Amino acid sequence: MPDQELSLAHHFAGLTDPRVDRTKLHGLLDIVTIAICAVVAGADSWDHIEQFARAKHAWLKSFLSLPNGVPSHDTIARVFARLDPDQFQRCFLGWIGALQEATDRRVIAIDGKTLRRSFDRAKGKSALHLVHAWATANHLLLGQVAVDEKSNEITAIPELLKVLELSGAIVTIDAMGCQKEIARTIRDEGADYLLALKANHEHLYEQVKAFWEEAYRRGFKGYEVMSYHRQWNEGHGRFEARRCWATSDLSWLVGRGEWEGLRSVVFVESERFVGESLAVEERYYLSSLPADAELLNEAARSHWAVENSLHWVLDVTFHEDASRIRKENAPENFGLLRRLALCLLKRDRSSKGSIKGKRLRASWDEDYLLQVLCGNAGN
Repeated sequence: MPDQELSLAHHFAGLTDPRVDRTKLHGLLDIVTIAICAVVAGADSWDHIEQFARAKHAWLKSFLSLPNGVPSHDTIARVFARLDPDQFQRCFLGWIGALQEATDRRVIAIDGKTLRRSFDRAKGKSALHLVHAWATANHLLLGQVAVDEKSNEITAIPELLKVLELSGAIVTIDAMGCQKEIARTIRDEGADYLLALKANHEHLYEQVKAFWEEAYRRGFKGYEVMSYHRQWNEGHGRFEARRCWATSDLSWLVGRGEWEGLRSVVFVESERFVGESLAVEERYYLSSLPADAELLNEAARSHWAVENSLHWVLDVTFHEDASRIRKENAPENFGLLRRLALCLLKRDRSSKGSIKGKRLRASWDEDYLLQVLCGNAGN
């Protein structure tokens, strides 16, 4: 039996079977293993998972018991609808945590995503919204919290932060999470923060905006406690120039003492060329990091990895926005299956193909699928 089956069995062995029927025909670990393999290999629904299992029955039988053959899609759906998502996530994170690689200074991006078709009007159930913690360098999901409405991100983010290992990390959050209590939680956990500042903090935002507009107008002359960095990025027909200024002189900022560990205020101007069109964006940040413009510029840019490497891929390659899975805990649990598959596929270094191409290869090449499941393909 390959080592990975032993690893999977180890990390998911603690799952509580939600079924009370003592005559159940299929083992819980068999069902979970089949689902993970199938989603890595391209399955986007319960029907797809059953079809994969039937096509790969002989291969699955080589390391699973399957005493009564392949479970039906209805059985698989019922199990995941009733499975405790918090417990499932703990097993998932234990497995993923074992695959993490050390980095000099981790950037952890916190951001939310709505599963748009997971609502159920008949039962008054709104679409599921998930807040993610994404390790931008390792392309790994470190945790997620489900909330009913996006406005609840403010209360969900501290809950998520407290279950993460943040010591020494840089935590980046968009404007929704630019809150004093969140800044305090991050510092209490031994991490630094880079928080996007927008008009939801009207007085603070206006001060920061006015400061940088005046500094910009003067060509930054007379502003001695200042750091500057410029960065160019090109790819997929786009060219982006990012300029970052940071200052540690906060004497002008009213209310600065209310933000735990605040050490710098940051201004980032990005010019993005797509073909002949130009888009210019200006962003402001509060940070507990020193005024090191290069470090801050890279951290701000890294935040968008959660959009490009996680959310966008989940919608385009895993068709998450089109999914109509909505019964009980099923949307959250299938969401975890997608995220687990994505993390494993991103770790594959044996080819430079797209995630879509890797899923296709995993569907026909059982050896490759096992390599991906081991979390070290191509290492």
